[in-house]
Amino acid sequence: MERSSKEVPWPESVSYRLTLLQRVLPALPLATVGVVCQVFFRLEGSAPPALVLVTSMWIAMPLLGLLPFPRFGVTLTPSAAVVRNVRRRTIQWSNVQAVQVEQTMGTRRVVLYEAGGRRTPLRVPITGFPAWDSRFEEKFHTIVRWWFDHRGPDWTPVPPRWAIGHNDGPTPDNPFAPPPQTH
Repeated sequence: MERSSKEVPWPESVSYRLTLLQRVLPALPLATVGVVCQVFFRLEGSAPPALVLVTSMWIAMPLLGLLPFPRFGVTLTPSAAVVRNVRRRTIQWSNVQAVQVEQTMGTRRVVLYEAGGRRTPLRVPITGFPAWDSRFEEKFHTIVRWWFDHRGPDWTPVPPRWAIGHNDGPTPDNPFAPPPQTH
């Protein structure tokens, strides 16, 4: 799948991060409960200090949890996908065997399957209740196009275990895992 010369060339890199709405909405119910409890305790006038402290933490913890999320995401470069979770990982396009969407409990996310058998779920793009992303499909297809166009001409798929004579079939965790090395 080659790009025609009339198309716009690829940008230097493409980055995806959680939107502000995706960061705020999951914490909103917990913060709302905390605020309602604080208002109730203030109107009542007889709240125990420990209860005020607990409800204050209910308000503060979700808001503090929002601070590190802006750096989580993925950056697509011509040579690799740079995945930013707690730690930063660089996955070469030539090492990626598949890019798929997986659904768990109503949440859809993009997963990269590597030649060594490693499965890397991306934090972004992700969509599902309560953090909907209306551009999820567009972002997924962009990642797939980057993989197709940048994996290199010498890329070859690693045959899955079940395709080369092993009778145990594909593994449920990673159907693209290479066969085990037997000596």
